[in-house]
Amino acid sequence: MNPYAKLTFSLSLTLGTAITVSSSHWISAWAGLEINTLAIIPLISKSHHPRAIEAAIKYFLVQAAASTLLLFSSMINAWHTGQWDITQLNYPTSSLLLTTAIAMKLGLVPFHFWFPEVLQGSPLTTAMLLSTVMKFPPMTILFLTSHSLNPTLLTTMALASAALGGWMGLNQTQTRKILAFSSISHLGWMTIIIIYSPKLTLMTFYLYCIMTGAIFLTLNTTKSLKLSTMMTSWTKTPVLNTTLMMTLLSLAGLPPLTGFLPKWLIIQELSKQEMATSATIIAILSLLGLFFYLRLAYYSTITLPPNPTNHMKQWYTNKPTSTLIAMLSSLSTLLLPLSPMVLASI
Repeated sequence: MNPYAKLTFSLSLTLGTAITVSSSHWISAWAGLEINTLAIIPLISKSHHPRAIEAAIKYFLVQAAASTLLLFSSMINAWHTGQWDITQLNYPTSSLLLTTAIAMKLGLVPFHFWFPEVLQGSPLTTAMLLSTVMKFPPMTILFLTSHSLNPTLLTTMALASAALGGWMGLNQTQTRKILAFSSISHLGWMTIIIIYSPKLTLMTFYLYCIMTGAIFLTLNTTKSLKLSTMMTSWTKTPVLNTTLMMTLLSLAGLPPLTGFLPKWLIIQELSKQEMATSATIIAILSLLGLFFYLRLAYYSTITLPPNPTNHMKQWYTNKPTSTLIAMLSSLSTLLLPLSPMVLASI
């Protein structure tokens, strides 16, 4: 891709995100989401592979439908209440439509079908953007309207997302699809708590972005697109693969790593809200995710292929590990001691 074109699309992504995050009016938030959608589509389809083109079309159709629903929701709310302010979503039908639109944007169950397919058709760097940066504007809208949403509906969608993300990730062999179902599962954790503690949802999202970013960048460095390729990457970059194992275990939520912090705080907050049943269910469902993270970690560090593979083994890499991967991996594993400061801030 032309460097100037890539720069234009990257700047458009930044602009669209900034517009949506900083807006208080529904129309400007919608415009920012549209800029984001149009800027990411060329990055998805830049390889010109049929699967990439298919992923770009699926992404466009789903995001266009979600944006239409969001605009429709805001217009109905303005019609009944006279308010275009994002925080003044007081009409129940508008609230329901908005929940549907944001669920489609984020990939929450039952509107998750597009997400694994789009990630599988995208390059690893674009898949990282789709899993992290592109979820920030919809998450901001969810944050601003959290007081107006239906708690029962959100809890049901959250538990379904955690369950489906865990179950569907178990039998995958493609790393991008595994990370897509991991994302769906983590979105369940964020959604279940957003009404009771919106700041905790944002903190969970930030930590999720750090850990997922570290994993995607590591996989991009070792060029690991499936589990059989991950088996051979240990011989190329043993230190990087060890770091990847730690980051995966952190994403699974094992103490004493960073990923344990949001899950611990969410279960604590749910218990305070007398939602012990939901807390128990979502904690048990996280064990499904733990299984496929352990599987990934096992493949990346402990296993060597038992038989000849049909792709060329690259026994060393000329590419030095980037500073960004080192920073993100450090943050992904070492932030738990800062939990008293985090507790004070929320």
